[in-house]
Amino acid sequence: MSRLDKSLLNLLVKDGRASFADLARTLGISRAHARARVQALQAAGVIELFTAVINPEKLGQAHSTFLDIQVAPAALQAMAQELADCPEVVSLYIMSDLRSLHVHALTDGVPAFEDFARRHLFNRPEILALDCKNLLSRVKNRRGGARL
Repeated sequence: MSRLDKSLLNLLVKDGRASFADLARTLGISRAHARARVQALQAAGVIELFTAVINPEKLGQAHSTFLDIQVAPAALQAMAQELADCPEVVSLYIMSDLRSLHVHALTDGVPAFEDFARRHLFNRPEILALDCKNLLSRVKNRRGGARL
């Protein structure tokens, strides 16, 4: 990846709505060249999509819970898909031990999280262990960039 492409990506991570003219002006290239590079990055799959970053607190969903769930290996994929389909789950990762899921759930409060837990986590024999922590404060969070 060229230095120009990296610079373009950094600008787009900060503002995905930046115009080609603004990108070009910042980087000292033509608008047509900026457009061509962004389109090439999209075609190559480097840029997957442009999206809005929503502040959950403004929507009344300020209760963040992080879950580490150990699942019987035979049930890992099914459990991951079930949880991924839940609107409360904003991110979900299968971890390298191939039996753990790392989940971020976002709800409007403890009662809503408890309802989610009752529906999807309680009394599940395929869940071997569960660690649950609520977010106290955000110090730094990712706003775009590499999908991890």
